[in-house]
Amino acid sequence: MAVALREGERAVLAERLWGSRETALRQALLVAFGVAALILSAKLRVPLPFTPVPVTGQTLVVLAVAAGYGPRLGLLTILAYLAVGAAGFDVFTGSSATNLGLAYMSGATGGYLAGFAAASVVMGMLARRGWDRSVPGMAGAMVVGNLVIYALGLAWLYVLIAGGLYDAERHSSMLSQTLAWGLYPFLVGDALKVALGALALPAIWRLAGEARG
Repeated sequence: MAVALREGERAVLAERLWGSRETALRQALLVAFGVAALILSAKLRVPLPFTPVPVTGQTLVVLAVAAGYGPRLGLLTILAYLAVGAAGFDVFTGSSATNLGLAYMSGATGGYLAGFAAASVVMGMLARRGWDRSVPGMAGAMVVGNLVIYALGLAWLYVLIAGGLYDAERHSSMLSQTLAWGLYPFLVGDALKVALGALALPAIWRLAGEARG
């Protein structure tokens, strides 16, 4: 069965490359590929000389998968990834053999993980509108996606800090601590990932256009 597009919607990259006909096998393969990419990107750490926080590729892959798959399949892929993590496998950036599963997911990064799911829907909807086909559009879509992730991530982190993690000696307020822990260290890395994604997805679209006419 072919994907039914509404007025104003366009095919996403996966449909352009592999056709718009939906089959259970094709969807399963795409989800499996996306989950594998998310796991690998979570464990990839690139140190930068000007920041103590290493850059991972995860938010880049989250948003790229969502753009490439569209809102429904993108969300399904993120939920499958979260389910693997909830089952107790070490698939998250900060998880380990002693800190994984639901215990890890309910910790400081829990809001960001929920943000991945929400951002996948938003990013997929923007891709359906063709935002991922140009550099400015893809950059704007990735900024929006990152804002969604930060909104949920910082909100949950604030709740945890207010619930007993507030360090009044080092931070003037719970908000300043939340931003110091959950926002400022990641801005440089996220800016680099926005730039990379904004260049990569439109380039793939151009190649796909040449290949498929």
